[in-house]
Amino acid sequence: MKKLGPILIVDDNKSVLAALQLLLKPYFEKVTTLTSPITLPATLREANWQVVLLDMNFASGINNGNEGLYWLHEIKRTHPTLPVVLFTAYADIDLAVRGIKEGAADFVVKPWDNRKLIDTLLTAARPVPPTLRKSKSSAMYWGQSKVMQHLRQLVEKVAPTEANILITGENGTGKEMLAREIHALSARNQAEMVTVDMGSLTPSLFESELFGHVKGAFTDAHTDRPGKFEAACHSTLFLDEIGNLPYPLQAKLLTAIQSRSIVKVGSNTTIPIDIRLICATNRNLNEMVNQGEFREDLLYRINTIHLEIPPLRQRPEDIVPLARLFAERFGKQYGRPATTLTEATEQKLLQYPWKGNIRELEHAIEKAVILCDSEQLPPEAFQLQPTASTSAPPPPTATTLEEMEVKMISQAIDACDGNLSAVAAQLGISRQTLYNKMKKYGL
Repeated sequence: MKKLGPILIVDDNKSVLAALQLLLKPYFEKVTTLTSPITLPATLREANWQVVLLDMNFASGINNGNEGLYWLHEIKRTHPTLPVVLFTAYADIDLAVRGIKEGAADFVVKPWDNRKLIDTLLTAARPVPPTLRKSKSSAMYWGQSKVMQHLRQLVEKVAPTEANILITGENGTGKEMLAREIHALSARNQAEMVTVDMGSLTPSLFESELFGHVKGAFTDAHTDRPGKFEAACHSTLFLDEIGNLPYPLQAKLLTAIQSRSIVKVGSNTTIPIDIRLICATNRNLNEMVNQGEFREDLLYRINTIHLEIPPLRQRPEDIVPLARLFAERFGKQYGRPATTLTEATEQKLLQYPWKGNIRELEHAIEKAVILCDSEQLPPEAFQLQPTASTSAPPPPTATTLEEMEVKMISQAIDACDGNLSAVAAQLGISRQTLYNKMKKYGL
């Protein structure tokens, strides 16, 4: 492997510096170390550095313990394009996350894993070309609202890092699409993102699905089979609906994340894994921790960066642009003439609460495009349930079994504030049955 350019390491622990010199020598043409950041400005002018590994704390006491952030700002002020990886103790992870928001490329936690540290530095030193990122980008629509633009700026900062990310938001807000956008903007985008629907996993299949199994591990295990963790090696693993994972299984997931290794069902061999973890849920995990339904230590592991997608009703300025986008897309897809909206239609869409968020809007536009024969989508093409503030007549009573199920499940979800365990108990069905029905009806 061809060595990269010089690396500069700043840390006040001489033993750490000596170990890093030996570890990184095969990967960088020159490894320079500093025991104090005082001479950092002058040292930066001495070479065309490929990357800087910067400790977060020094004995100098500058800036009340936030020395790393202070020197990060100094580096970025004079060398704005130079990648900086922060070196931090576990207790200072919050500071490191703040550093990423302020320009750091990534961070490494002490005590470090050699392979993890090397991969992080090589990734930072060899950023993905913008043209490649663009070609791999998903169809994420950011919209015009300030809250989504702020989210976009945060995503562009954290996506190139290796930090674990937790995405929260209501059903239909686009959590999986955001995960794909993060993957597309990362250095791992050469491989496909691997997705696991945690809500659909039964306890009996959990280990086999995530960790894999060997031949003969159980009945019908006729061949070795890799799990999702192994399949996502060198890529991104997206665990959707993480809040629906039963409590007894959370410890097994935590062990794999902490150790960065797995053991297949029926085997005693430990397999190291190299993944970037993104999780998503529509539930309040902090509240679940307080209620004893979710492990606090697992939450800490998956929640290095927290991204919240706001519901569509909180960003009304995005409704019409999204509707126009969907109308054009479905018009081309189905060969229909209606690809634009009338002014009255736009006003009607703006007055609707969109409790199902972007997914509900997308389905409404798709249905209208299919059924409409005119060149524009008129208001009557949308059979939307009126809000309480309007004087429109009440919606028709459900007349089919499916309509009754949708109505009962929707009402139960609202009554239980999205707690699916409580919803299932109220309806007298298992949580797995409830989840399957929600998927079927797009709830």
